[in-house]
Amino acid sequence: MTIVIAAGGTGGHLYPAIALAREFVRRDSSVRILFVGTARGIESRVLAHEGFELVLITAKPVMGKGLLDVLRGVLSVPIGIWQSLKLLQQCQANLVIGVGGYTSPTMLMAAALKGIARVILEPNAYPGLANKAVAPVAQRIFLAFESAGTSFDRQKVRVVGTPIRQEFLAQSGSGTDSTEEKRQHLLIFGGSQGAKAINSTVLEGLALLGERLPELRITHQTGDADFERVSAAYRTLGIQAKIVPFLYDMPAVLRTADLVVARAGAMTIAELTACGRAAVLIPLPTAIYDHQMKNAREMEAAGGAIVLPQADVSGRKLVEMIVGILSNLTRLSAMQSNSLAMRRIDAGEVIVNECYALMGIPHDSNQTIKTARG
Repeated sequence: MTIVIAAGGTGGHLYPAIALAREFVRRDSSVRILFVGTARGIESRVLAHEGFELVLITAKPVMGKGLLDVLRGVLSVPIGIWQSLKLLQQCQANLVIGVGGYTSPTMLMAAALKGIARVILEPNAYPGLANKAVAPVAQRIFLAFESAGTSFDRQKVRVVGTPIRQEFLAQSGSGTDSTEEKRQHLLIFGGSQGAKAINSTVLEGLALLGERLPELRITHQTGDADFERVSAAYRTLGIQAKIVPFLYDMPAVLRTADLVVARAGAMTIAELTACGRAAVLIPLPTAIYDHQMKNAREMEAAGGAIVLPQADVSGRKLVEMIVGILSNLTRLSAMQSNSLAMRRIDAGEVIVNECYALMGIPHDSNQTIKTARG
């Protein structure tokens, strides 16, 4: 059996797809998972690290671009569909999963033309253009948020949450009682590519943060482009921290964090709530349809996060918020409990069950499949 997953560009599209891929492999170790992406996303380095196969096709962005780029994007669609049809024929695909992004529309349309089972996953509270465009040809539409359902045919919709990697559900800590582990831990990250605005705000208040919480442990994911600038600022102030351009083992770091400062992508919200982490969310203001703010408000309404719009935040304001939460253990504990109450940890299992039913393949969710096609 071969499953093709069109996902990439950002971690928000890629990591839910990886979680799904792992659940398929858990069910049937002989299944072939083939990811489809583009050269411009993070999928090449991440999928190599995760051990999955990747094929690149032609696809270009349309939303938020100028007229010339929009024209190029539209003209790339026939090429992408032709490449997708050829790929699906060569690999004899049984199922195509689209998770938004540049490659999802062409792969879903090609699957429809060939009569291959096809589904989409929409992890955001407000759906993206790619998923809305191909929804008419999808047979199932899996949503993370109920609020996204108004954009789709309700007969196709299943609200299941966002698939997450099982590593996020492991127990925190190493079992030792070291002084290092007793110190409160702040995790700062701006998504898979980092966020210069968040980095700059943190650096603006870094001296004050070091003064107010001198024992605080800090892990700061900067993104590749901002790594040197951020590292130099910490060194200049003499503040010890773990500073990295990218966190491959996010589950291990997130499970040990007491508080997180982050953007509000759908994957971030899913992972925060899976681990029951309290958060200060600074949504990306340029996100299409302002979907990050909608994601963030959902978590804030549940009591697991505080939302700080980027236009209103300053270094001092952010530090005061961090200190106010970490210094009040009752408040911190309540936020963590509220975050944990939001989590949906069975999304991957539910989606995979529905996909096997759609393909007409008998399966046992707890055992390796013996009758897989392919």
